[in-house]
Amino acid sequence: MGLALFDLDNTLLSGDSDYEWGRFLADIGAVDREQYARTNARFHADYLAGRLDIHAFSRFSFTPLAENPPGVLQAWRAQFLEERIRPLVGAPALALVEKHRAAGDTLMIITATNSFVTRPIADLFGVAHLIATEPKRVGERFVPEIEGIPAFQEGKVLRLQAWLEAHPELDGERWFYSDSRNDVPLLERVDHPVAVDPDETLAQIAAERGWPVISLHGGPAQAPR
Repeated sequence: MGLALFDLDNTLLSGDSDYEWGRFLADIGAVDREQYARTNARFHADYLAGRLDIHAFSRFSFTPLAENPPGVLQAWRAQFLEERIRPLVGAPALALVEKHRAAGDTLMIITATNSFVTRPIADLFGVAHLIATEPKRVGERFVPEIEGIPAFQEGKVLRLQAWLEAHPELDGERWFYSDSRNDVPLLERVDHPVAVDPDETLAQIAAERGWPVISLHGGPAQAPR
């Protein structure tokens, strides 16, 4: 038995949940459409280019969480899950998760996207363990700040190390599946790094290092073991 780690956006999902959440908020009128969409697109481009300022992005993306009460946010999230996320969940990604589950591996989604958005998505995949960027709370309300270390780039390594210290019994041979250059720090630290429909930079790194490359969004899923 081992530990199977999955990035979420553009890996298990055939899209980016953080970016889609912003588009959803604009579409329902929860934010100013033109201004929010322009800023959201700029941050998304920064992420794809590997230059995202995660704290600046979080101040931006957590502001709607901070400005609205929990009940409203939960209703929006339920609608978002049905309308925007379920169509991004494909059979190959589900099959990959199930292959690791059948092997007895511990399953974890580890994502830079915040836990408010991603916890119910992890539930769709039947994955109990989630490491995500955590929005700070004061009482029941969010504030536009990150709590602790963001699960981004090297932060994923640090967050996973802390989790393993608390759950040493769940460790084992490790797989990590990701599409993104931003995840190279964690890919370098697992037994089985796997590039999934990788961006150009990760594809080049995977070719140079002999890492397996698979597709979940245009071909059959495989789980190298």
